[in-house]
Amino acid sequence: MSKTFLDARNISITTQRLCYELIENHNDFGDTAIIGLQPRGVYFARKLRDALEKSIGSKIVYGELDITFYRDDFRTKEFDIEPNEVNIDFTIEGKKIILVDDVLYTGRSVRSALDALNDFGRPKQVELLVLIDRRYNREFPIEADYIGKQVDTRADDKVKVDWINNEVLILKRSEIL
Repeated sequence: MSKTFLDARNISITTQRLCYELIENHNDFGDTAIIGLQPRGVYFARKLRDALEKSIGSKIVYGELDITFYRDDFRTKEFDIEPNEVNIDFTIEGKKIILVDDVLYTGRSVRSALDALNDFGRPKQVELLVLIDRRYNREFPIEADYIGKQVDTRADDKVKVDWINNEVLILKRSEIL
């Protein structure tokens, strides 16, 4: 059976807490940019950006990064892969970058994002913010700097962030198939 891990209220509370942590560390965001990872991290990144802008009363530099062709498995797919839009219309040179994704699991997406980010310049610092950290089964030594919630799941479980219903579900293997 699927289990609701976070509902809309708890996602909102978690988002606000993450905003406070970011404000504490980045002050006015003058030298900081937020970049959401395509395809699923952008939904949370947009929500986070909007909440931050409301809290600090000014605009934040924001972009969206596609990692499709930086993934180490994109050539192994049996079907054509459609890339997502890249929307980074600012220089990242010397900026503090906060990469935002919905779920951190193996670390492969983040590794791909770091590779893709290099094509845009050399940032001063890169931090990682995730809504959900699955903690176990990392394939790369990658840790998030900001974590909404941590969850311990089995490798064959799936953590699904449903932005339509604004909830995080944990699906057991039997429900995935």
